[in-house]
Amino acid sequence: MVPDGFQPLDPRIIDVRQTVGLITSAVLSAAALIALASVGFAVRPSWTIVSIAAGGWLAVSALLGWWLWRWPVISYRYASYRIDDAGLEIRRGVVWRSIVNVPQSRVQHTDVSQGPIERGHELSTLIVHTAGTEHARVGLPGLARPVAIALRDQLLPRDGRDAV
Repeated sequence: MVPDGFQPLDPRIIDVRQTVGLITSAVLSAAALIALASVGFAVRPSWTIVSIAAGGWLAVSALLGWWLWRWPVISYRYASYRIDDAGLEIRRGVVWRSIVNVPQSRVQHTDVSQGPIERGHELSTLIVHTAGTEHARVGLPGLARPVAIALRDQLLPRDGRDAV
């Protein structure tokens, strides 16, 4: 699915996003269970209502967990980037396709960041700060750290490269 000249993200981003999805699913399911339990203790519903609510909670939690596990695999196929003399182009989106173009002349500075889950998978996010106020920060997650650093150096403003 990657067009000519475009590079795919590192496949380890799937594991990162699945880990984040499982954590999100667990937190939301626990919060929903606590809310249902507190309402149950306040209202004292019949066992029929309790079993329906528990079944609904279990079904929604399972569906959410499955979706957050499966979606990173699907979205990975539709994410790519290209860097050339004109600048950086990022393509992503399964249902709503988005193409972000960052011209080289608009790049103010670049950064490479890692969260704890990314660090555990040796991945990084390239952050490009541009001139302007709207969309002045463009992130490209899912890059191997050496690749992100190389792209950061390649995108640095030309006048800043020769400075000593």
